[in-house]
Amino acid sequence: MSAFNAFKANVPVAWSPNLYITLVRGIPGTRRLHRRTLEALRLRKCNRTVMRWNTPTVRGMLQQVKRLVVVETEEMHKARKQKEENHRALRPPLVISHLPGPATVSSD
Repeated sequence: MSAFNAFKANVPVAWSPNLYITLVRGIPGTRRLHRRTLEALRLRKCNRTVMRWNTPTVRGMLQQVKRLVVVETEEMHKARKQKEENHRALRPPLVISHLPGPATVSSD
């Protein structure tokens, strides 16, 4: 499950000590209050992730900009990073031989 889908499924994050917050929508065109909130969260560019403690203050800030960010717990973040690492891992090369193979004789 992607972080965005998990967030949209309202996965409870109150029990996790740390929250990983990723800005997934652009800042231009947003309200000044939302821009100031993102600045306080230290989110300046799209697709950047920051780690913050799970406090009521931070959760209130996230509630304010919930349409701009994705929130992950520590376990979700580690699982996503592991999945990305496995995807980027080196795989054995695919060897294709273009030489003509043995001809098959069909019996009529």
